[in-house]
Formats: sequence, structure tokens, C-alpha cells
Amino acid sequence: MSRSQTGAKYPRTPDGRYFVVNGQLWRCSNPALADEARQHLVGALMEARRAVKQAKACDDSAALKRARAAVNDAKVALGERGPVWWDDGSPDYNRYKATNTPYAAWYDRLVAQP
Repeated sequence: MSRSQTGAKYPRTPDGRYFVVNGQLWRCSNPALADEARQHLVGALMEARRAVKQAKACDDSAALKRARAAVNDAKVALGERGPVWWDDGSPDYNRYKATNTPYAAWYDRLVAQP
């Protein structure tokens, strides 16, 4: 396994579709996105997250709803939510425990490493 799959803070599955946090799979961004587009979308995501924080601080439910929608829109555009970005027919295991997916053997080897 490469460093990107084992030594990173959040290891990626061998196929690059997910990263793992506390044993849970999270879908990665679409690697086919151009760098410029990805940077723009990440900027929009960060702006939307700041808007969520601000809306919570102001106890503004309408602003919070809009900000959360903006977060979702950015994540869908990045490929982290919504339709999967791969086209081989494989199902989406986003937010599944790695041990309950076809990645279980890979994950078991990963956590067994010193």
C-alpha cells in the first residue's frame, strides 16, 4: 500500500474513492475535476461553512437553512455527495463503517499495522 493509503492522517481506499475517519468511509472529491474548478468549489464550501457558523451564532434559522443548502450544493458539485463520480456501477459506501463494506479486509490490514 502507498503512503497515501496507509500513512496519511486520513487514509484513502485503494481505489481512491473514500478516505477513512474513525473507521467510517467518506467519499472523496471527484478526481476528474480540474484544479481551478476544485479550488473554486472548495472556496465556496469554506464560505458556506463560515456562513453556517455565523448563522448559528446569530440564531438566524433562515440564514442557517440557506448556508446549509450552500454547503450541500458545494459538496454535490465536488462529488462528495449526490450521484457517484465513478461509472463502473459500484455502489456508494459513503458513511458506511469500513468493516461493513468490501473494503473490510483492506481496513483490517490497515488498522493491524503498528
